[in-house]
Order: sequence, then C-alpha cells, then structure tokens
Amino acid sequence: MKRKPMTLKGAERLRAELRRLKTNDRPRVIQAIAEARAHGDLSENAEYHAAREQQGFIEGRIKHIEHELSHCEIFDVAHMPATGKVVFGATVDLEDQDDGSEVVFQIVGELEADVKLGLISITSPIARALVGKSEGDVVDVAVPGGTRAFEIVAVRYV
Repeated sequence: MKRKPMTLKGAERLRAELRRLKTNDRPRVIQAIAEARAHGDLSENAEYHAAREQQGFIEGRIKHIEHELSHCEIFDVAHMPATGKVVFGATVDLEDQDDGSEVVFQIVGELEADVKLGLISITSPIARALVGKSEGDVVDVAVPGGTRAFEIVAVRYV
C-alpha cells in the first residue's frame, strides 16, 4: 500500500481532532446515552437514538483518522531544501494573468486539503499543474470556467 503524503501541520491538526474526539466528544455522548437509558423505554426514546447515532459518527471519525495517520508519510515542510521549485508542502504565491489578482496556496495531502484555508490537495488539477515549476514560470490551469494562466510569483517552504 502506498503511503499518502501529509504535512506535519496537517498531521498535528488531525491528532488534535483525535484527542478532542476521544477526551471530550466520546465521553459526552456516552453520558448522554446513559442519561437517555435512565428514562426507560428505549424504543421510543428520541434522545437515546440521537445519542447512539452521534456515537456512531464519532467512532467512525476516530477510526478514519487513526487509519489515515497510520498510513501516511509526514513531511516537515520547514526542513525541505529551498530549491525554488513547487513541491509537496510548498506555499505558492500566484498572480492571475487575466485580472492581476493574487492567490496563495499550500500544496498538501488529500485529507488535510481545505480550499477556504488556502490548502489544496496534491491531486488537484492546479497542484498537478504547479508541481515541478519554478518562480517566474507561467502555468496554464484547467478550471471550471476554462483555462487560466497563473504566474508563480514566489515559492516558500514554511
């Protein structure tokens, strides 16, 4: 099985979520189930069924995070050689060649990707177009509205 790449910060975020699920959320839902059981007949107890459903979600998320963390290869971006090339973990400043707007992305693993935070998956079309390129290169990227040209303004490893 091929190990999936993940940044150190991404792994730390997942470990923090895992800690929260195990130390806060799991005990809270177990308590809610115990309280709902105390009300008697479970077949018509909406609180019990809602708590059991939430417990299933929490346990599933715990298993998923543990599995992903055990099957990933963690990269500490801060210790990567500054070659100026776009690689996994690099933060890339781009300028749209059409309207001059600037955007910043960090290329991360699939599980830690969050476009709202500027974290794009290594498997996304824009990341695949950027990897291997250098500062000053102009890259054509297929986007939902067609193709857009971006200039790589800076490549950072933070």
